[in-house]
Order: sequence, then C-alpha cells, then structure tokens
Amino acid sequence: MTGPAPSEPLAPHPLHSFFWPESIAVLGASPDLHRIRGRLLHQLRENGFPGRILPINPSYGEIGGLTCFPSVGAVGGAIDLALIAIPAAGVSAAVAECAAAGVKNTLIISSGFAEEGGAALDMQAELVAIAQRTGIRACGPNCEGYFNALGRVATTFSPTVETQADPNAVYVSDRRIGVIAQSGGVGFALFNRGKAAGLAFSYVISTGNEADLGMADFLDYMIEDPHTHAVLLFCEAIRKGPEFVAGLEKARRLGKPVIAIKVGKTDAGGRATASHTASLSGSYTAYKAIFERYGVIEAEDADEAVAMAGVMLTCPLPKGRRVGIVTVSGGGGAWMADTMTQHGLVVPRLSDATQAGLRPLMPSYGASGNPVDVTAQGSNTGPAMMTVMEHLADSDEIDMLVLVSSLASTTRASLDAERIKAVAARCRKPMTVWTYTLPSEFGRQAAAGCGLFVHSDLRACGLAFGKLANYAEAIARPLPEPFTPVPGSLYPGLPRIVPEYQAKKILAAWLPEAREKLVTSADAAAEAAATLGLPVVLKVQSSDLPHKTEAGGVRLNLHDRSAVAAAYDAMLTDVAQHAPHAKIDGVLVQKMAPKGHELVIGMVNDPTFGPIVMVGMGGVTVELFGDVVHGPAPIDTTEAERMIRSLKSSRLLTGFRGSAPIDLKPVAELVAALSRAALTLGHQVAEFELNPVILHADGSGLTVADALLTMAG
Repeated sequence: MTGPAPSEPLAPHPLHSFFWPESIAVLGASPDLHRIRGRLLHQLRENGFPGRILPINPSYGEIGGLTCFPSVGAVGGAIDLALIAIPAAGVSAAVAECAAAGVKNTLIISSGFAEEGGAALDMQAELVAIAQRTGIRACGPNCEGYFNALGRVATTFSPTVETQADPNAVYVSDRRIGVIAQSGGVGFALFNRGKAAGLAFSYVISTGNEADLGMADFLDYMIEDPHTHAVLLFCEAIRKGPEFVAGLEKARRLGKPVIAIKVGKTDAGGRATASHTASLSGSYTAYKAIFERYGVIEAEDADEAVAMAGVMLTCPLPKGRRVGIVTVSGGGGAWMADTMTQHGLVVPRLSDATQAGLRPLMPSYGASGNPVDVTAQGSNTGPAMMTVMEHLADSDEIDMLVLVSSLASTTRASLDAERIKAVAARCRKPMTVWTYTLPSEFGRQAAAGCGLFVHSDLRACGLAFGKLANYAEAIARPLPEPFTPVPGSLYPGLPRIVPEYQAKKILAAWLPEAREKLVTSADAAAEAAATLGLPVVLKVQSSDLPHKTEAGGVRLNLHDRSAVAAAYDAMLTDVAQHAPHAKIDGVLVQKMAPKGHELVIGMVNDPTFGPIVMVGMGGVTVELFGDVVHGPAPIDTTEAERMIRSLKSSRLLTGFRGSAPIDLKPVAELVAALSRAALTLGHQVAEFELNPVILHADGSGLTVADALLTMAG
C-alpha cells in the first residue's frame, strides 16, 4: 500500500503539520469498533501511526492501553491534529476548545451541517467564524478523513485502509499520486482501484463541506509536495476559484499532471436566458475551459482515471501523436490501431526501410507495416516481441509505443524487464501494454516489474494515450499574456438587459468603429441611411426585446430612402403587435455589412472563475449547431486564433473546397480585446454577446452586426 520509501525531505508548507502530525487527539474516543469514533482510534493504531495518539473522553481512564484525557486542555502539550466525530451540536465548542488549547489543525468527521440546510447552515457558519478568529485550520465537516500512505497516518474510518500494507507488493512506478475528493467514499474508492492496478499513493483526502480548508488548499500542498508526482481530483464544486486556478498554474509550471473527474455537469440545461452565450455556457463550461487552459486531464469515471494515472506516472511526455503497435495477435493489433485513431492519435505505416529491418526479427508470416504482428508463434518465448520493440522504439517514425499481448499465464510472460527498462531509459518514449485477456497476478506483476502500466480495457488504453498527448501539447502551449485591468464604473440607470446601441457604447473602447445611428422617426431613419451609405439595416432598440428578430424588429437590405422610411413604420407596427408593452428607445440604422461568415463572440461572468469567453459560428442557428469553444479571460490573439481554428466549422474560414482562406487576425484581435473588456468591467456585467460578427469574405475585416449586454444583479 505504501510503496517505496521516500528519499527526499518534505518541503515546508503551512499544511505540513496537518498531513504529518506528530500528535493526534481523538475527541470522543471510544473502545467500540462499531462506532466511527472507535474505528478512527483503531485504524490509527492498526496502520502504525508513529506519533502520540491522545484519546479524549471524560468517560474513560484509558482505552486499549492508551491514557484517555477528560479534555483537550488536560493533555498539557502540543497537539498537531484533532479528530472530531462527535454530534454536530457540540462541534463548534470543541473546535473553540481546541483552538484555546493550541491545537494547530482539526479534522471534522461529524455530519449535520450545511449539507442539511436550515439551522445547520448557522452551525457551519459558526465553525468558519471560529477558524477565522483563532487561526486554527479545519478540514470538513462531513468528511471521511485522510490517509497518508508514506507517514502511516490513517485519520479515516474508510475500510480501504483497514488492512496492512503488503510488503511484497510490486508497484508499477515509484512515482506517486495524491487524491483529493469532495466525496469521501469516491476518493477512497479511487485509492482502492488504483492500488489494485499497481499504483503507489502519497495521500488520499476527503474534503467534506470545506468550511475552511478545501480542494484548492490541498491541491497547493500536493503540488509542492516532493512525494506527489500527480494529483487526482474528484470535484463537485470549487469554492475558492482564484486559489484553485493558481494551483493548476503551479502544477502546469512544475510539470505535475492533474487528473479530474468533474460531476454535476448538467445544472444549466434548458434554463431561460437572454443570450445564446448564456444558454451555451453552463457552469461545467467554465470548468472545462479552465481545465483546457491549464492542461488538466479529464476523466469520466474511476476506471478512466486509474488508466490515465497509470500512464502519467509511468510514461514520459510524447513528442508527437504517432503510435507504434507491437502485437502477438493480428486482430488485437488492428483493434488497438482503430482505438488509438479514434482517440486522436496516428498509427502511421512504417517506411519500407524500417519494415525491411523488422522482417528478419519475426516469423515470415508476421506483418511489419504497423501494427507490427510478431504472431503468437513468434512470441512463445518472448524474444521476437522484445527485439521488435527495441527496433521500433529507436525509430524516429513513432512517438509512442503499445505492446499488445496476453498476460493470462501464471508462469510466463512475453515481457523482459531488463530489456524494456533499457529501451525506456534510452528512447524516452511513452510505453504501455494492453492485455486482451484478463491478466493473472503473475502477468500484472511481470508488467509492473518492467515499469509498464497494464490496461485490460482497450478503450481506456486508447483514451489514456490520447490524453497523454493532449497534456503534452497543452503544457507546451504558452499561456496567454497576463492583463491587469483598471476597473471603472459604468454610468448609472442602465436596464438589466442593455439594448444594442447602449451595449456598443459600453464596449466602444474594445470594438471597431461602427457605422450606425439611433433615430426616433421615419424621416430621421431615411436621412441617416443616406449619410451612412445605402443599403442599410433597421433594428428596433428595446431592453424588453433581447431577441429582435422574433419580435419582427429587424429589416434588412434597404436600398433607398423611401424603402427605409416605409420599413421603419412597418417594423414598429409589427413590434407593437408582438409586444405591445415594450418600451422602445428608437431604431438603429446600420450600414449593411459585406457578405461573409457569421460568428458569435460572447462572455459569461462565472461566479467561480470569472469571465469565460465564447467564440463560435454564429447567427440564429448558433444554439442549433452549438459549434462554440470557450476560454477564460484573458485571451491573447494567439490563443484566440487557436480557439477559432478548433471549431468544427473552421475550415469554412481557412479554405474549404478551394475557397480563399480568410484572414483570422481581425476576429482574433476582437476576441482578445473583448476578454480584456470582460476583466475591466468585472462583476458589473453578467454577460455580453456580439452576434453576429460578420467576417468579410473579401478580407476587408469584420462588422459587429449586433450586441447584447446583461448587467449583474
């Protein structure tokens, strides 16, 4: 369970005494193993905690040979950590007593707080106030504790740490992963599954309600911890957005992979919104944008997460996406090739020269094209697979290598540990193995002894290698240039939904100059059209009509003054019939934009992560096709162009079927500018949307044809 012993000292961190306590008090300790307080005390001892264990309970003089104290204050010495599993009503007083006694940290197992709502919210608020007033740190309440596998600290009642570590266990790597989970049961389940797959762990912690310490705090600790080489998150909702992002940025900088399982993705589905941006930008969208920015590797379930962790802990980063496959089964190799391709990787046909070098190394009836099939006959004793693996690993035609074999045997395996380790050290390419039969314990340990993570799930193998390539590309990509806004206040009296003409005034500093004018009569509309240049567009302006087209409030392609005047009157008549109570500010006269492609650029101010910018193919069908991408502000022009090119429809802009490619620089600059606008406007604005933004087909730039802004509050 604990894996290899650590060789380097822990870096100092404010949470060091929390994870590495020298003394632990168990409040309400009990000799009854059927009660959580009894199991906490028991598991601390069973896992061999090397420090002082201090039972606290006035009802006992001793428990299991340990002196039992009537109160924390009666201990009379320093206490690093107090475990609290007493009824909720007494927890605040217990934490206050711990603070008065000089306890540094508390871990509150007790439930019955914010998760219940009502009056229980006040009890949790009181805990927060005590922590802020006294400086004592608290994990929980309503958590399942933690396990420090290196320090043998088991402050949990989870059955996954009841058994002693197997001294003969073989780990796939001496690199370790830490788990931070907002569900204790799931966090320790990930530990349980990973341990069975041969992974070594540093810490597993359940964060509970996060009244004080939370996921961001523990992420920061594990990123700085020299014994933790990757972090796995089970995430419901982040409560400290800026701190969490800072941790991800630090992880990216230090090259520590972060794997995340995010649950609660569907809370925004179907809600009524003023803009397309809001309807396409639920809370999970913000998480996804943050994850992509900082290279977080997202998993959908526990098995995926373990597969990704196994690859991240055992493989160097690839230099590209080309995969070489060495197989003992033709069908298994073809299946693997399909799977790798489906997950964004490339299985290239090997060059004639490389194939010529491979053929003498395998039976004449094998295949050398990639997958390289050495056949079961050629791998009965292992040499053919190992020799081909060595030859292929040294080839500059591949970046990653997969071995496809059967590890079902209990007596032999086609893997030679010394040869595989030598190749891995020499070529520095990711290597893994997929067994198309269920692996025996012998087979799994044989692979682990080679430093290879064993996949028995084909899809998870392809997904893990695909995510590894994505991660390598993400951390190699420069972060957008930082931007520090100078905040300012908007003028007062704005409606919650700001119509186009006012929205453009608010955003004027970041938009190209508009050729348009607000008018309040048909004659003024005709005059404005002549001044701006025909043809023109008329659009009704009202905070009550965020979707003007649906209200009959738009007239296009008006070619002379009389047509403009007639359209003005007809449009207002239609609007009055559709929305008789709408307050009309006037009609916006705009010069018609040249033909081009319609895009949408929007922003939603996420309560956790701040402004999230959206760009996509726009117009009235934006929600129908949903071809949009998101990124957290700030976004620079390089990042903006990358986002645009990642759209499914981006080929329409870059030369589809012989059409001339359109310069993306103007729209990329606009996306970047609007990301700065979002940061500058701050929490005053909930969302804005420019839709459509017409990117001129003739390369003459763009036109912001419509805008909508929603105030916060």
